[in-house]
Amino acid sequence: MKKYYSLIDKIYNKNNILEAFKRVKKNKGAPGVDGETVEYFQSLLVDKINEIHCELKEGIYKPSPVRRTYIEKDDGTQRPLGIPTVKDRVVQQAVRNIIEPIFEPNFHPSSYGYRPNCSCQKAVAKAERFLNKWELEYVVDMDLSKCFDTLNHELIIKSINEKISDGKVLRLIRTFLESGILEDGAFEETPIGSPQGGVISPLLMNIYMDKFDKKMMEKGIRIVRYADDILVFAKSESEAGRYRTIATNILQNELKLTVNSKKTHITNVYKGVPYLGFIIKRNYISIHPKRIKKFKDKIRDLTPRNSGTNVETLVKELNPVLRGWCNYFKIANCKVLFGNIAGWIRRRLRMKKMKEWKSYKSLHKTLRRNGYKGDFKKIRMWRWRNSASPLLSMALPNSWFDEIKLFDMSKVETKVLYRYY
Repeated sequence: MKKYYSLIDKIYNKNNILEAFKRVKKNKGAPGVDGETVEYFQSLLVDKINEIHCELKEGIYKPSPVRRTYIEKDDGTQRPLGIPTVKDRVVQQAVRNIIEPIFEPNFHPSSYGYRPNCSCQKAVAKAERFLNKWELEYVVDMDLSKCFDTLNHELIIKSINEKISDGKVLRLIRTFLESGILEDGAFEETPIGSPQGGVISPLLMNIYMDKFDKKMMEKGIRIVRYADDILVFAKSESEAGRYRTIATNILQNELKLTVNSKKTHITNVYKGVPYLGFIIKRNYISIHPKRIKKFKDKIRDLTPRNSGTNVETLVKELNPVLRGWCNYFKIANCKVLFGNIAGWIRRRLRMKKMKEWKSYKSLHKTLRRNGYKGDFKKIRMWRWRNSASPLLSMALPNSWFDEIKLFDMSKVETKVLYRYY
């Protein structure tokens, strides 16, 4: 195995630091504990690059504590994140630029999390192929408790040291791990874990978990892993039970992680295998109902009836959300669902337009402009039921939504798994 003995000079190279900043800027992100934004950092870019270059070269760089924040998970619990300062994100990215190409080529082919040219869709596609094409119909759905927060620092450094012997790089990575957390003004040490939210944490996770991936491969056990979301495939329920024991022993005894025994369970392709927001069944993939509900709740928030924002402006805010959601979930069998949701969104926007009009007289004027010569019925402009009125559909037909450039979910090509194999 090839080992690398001198990498720190490549890390503190000014061109590498500049490239690292460009990636940090592209990913945007909130300020860290110092309140410094990406825009402010850019306004002093030359000075900041020189500062990082000198500190890394002289070995005096010391990262700030990460800022603790939380995001809500689908199950209602909160996932802790650690937000480094912009400067620390740039340094972490500079390290990642150099060491990632060393580890990346040898990662397990069924590891899809946070890797170049990998995605959730490719992970789901591989899982679907194992289940349906290779007939590994039983699955152990592994659940790890607070995986990022429980990574063992010594094991991380040991894993990196297998390929990198530059002591300055190893010490630099250790400083990231031990930088601590600042929450509500209180400092907390981090003897274990790599904060989720750090630029380098996903790579460290993959390096750490590669031992699990390779051990399962050596035993001939098929897996799909996206970060800490792990599926283990088997031909029978009894085989799945044995594989569960093997996987649990590796994760807990060798990697010192905690397997949540209550949430880790065995399922099969007939019951459905939930994974990354999808449910995989026999020759069929659907979108998890929780994801649909969460999406519709977000649409409701973006399309309030009493908002002072007009429909055309709402459409501009909606489109990135609709496009992103469709691009993520289009590998499912969801053509009908996309069409139904598109119709529901148009109905919400028609309701919003009714509220803008305030009176049925404005509706009648629009109908006349559109050439309607039938009966002009009076309707209450504040009732949801009336947003499905044929009169309203005539006044605001689907073509009108095309004119104001509403993203049409019903026209998205779906079930394109073959692209991801």
